[in-house]
Amino acid sequence: MGRESTCTARLDGKTSPGKALLETGELLFRGSAFRVAIPFAAMTRVEADARALTVVWAGGTLELPLGAEAATWADKIRNPPSRADKLGVKPGARVAVVGAAARDRAFLSELEARGAAVDSGGGSGHADLLFVSADTRADLERLPRLKERIAPDGALWVLRPKQGTKQGTKQGTKQGTKAGVAVTERDVMAAGRAAGLVDVKVVAFSATHSAEKLVIPVAKRAAATPARASAAGTVKPTRARARSPRPGRSTT
Repeated sequence: MGRESTCTARLDGKTSPGKALLETGELLFRGSAFRVAIPFAAMTRVEADARALTVVWAGGTLELPLGAEAATWADKIRNPPSRADKLGVKPGARVAVVGAAARDRAFLSELEARGAAVDSGGGSGHADLLFVSADTRADLERLPRLKERIAPDGALWVLRPKQGTKQGTKQGTKQGTKAGVAVTERDVMAAGRAAGLVDVKVVAFSATHSAEKLVIPVAKRAAATPARASAAGTVKPTRARARSPRPGRSTT
């Protein structure tokens, strides 16, 4: 979500100046006297008035004097964006899924439920959004080829193991022993640049994986159009079974 506010928070009678941050699935406060991280799922009460946002959970009661923004924060906590929202999947979008993600039945079902035309069969048609699993650096070698499949204003999402999590490290290490070293965020950014793409966003894809969004720089999209025009619209739906040259990067 990316919202933040500098304020003086109150936690069970204690006060502290600091910064409040509203992330995709949790509310953070980083202050000089105390710090808290409260998952949305752990909150038992969320209230807002013209002065403050109040959140109650097992760890206590946190009050953030956000003023008019309090109601907006409360609404986003009560109605967090879905994974499809965070990934920019819109009804009618042409979506291709490559690699291990193509076997993720839950993800494919989400895409279809959103009304996307999904190709998870390894076709060569063009797409508005293309998702590729990359558990090792070797998997990133396909980015130049996959770039040719996305629309000029489309996006290539790289799904990589999260660093710093037990599940992600375990899976990345397991895959890495089979085909090279486990991939990192820096690896994705470097491989994207080498393929002529820029990274603009990272979101949590699952408990074990993050999704890095790569796009064609705005200045180069016009040149990319002719090569793709003849193939536009060639992604065929399948069932789930089988700004500037350097856009600003965001985290949600």
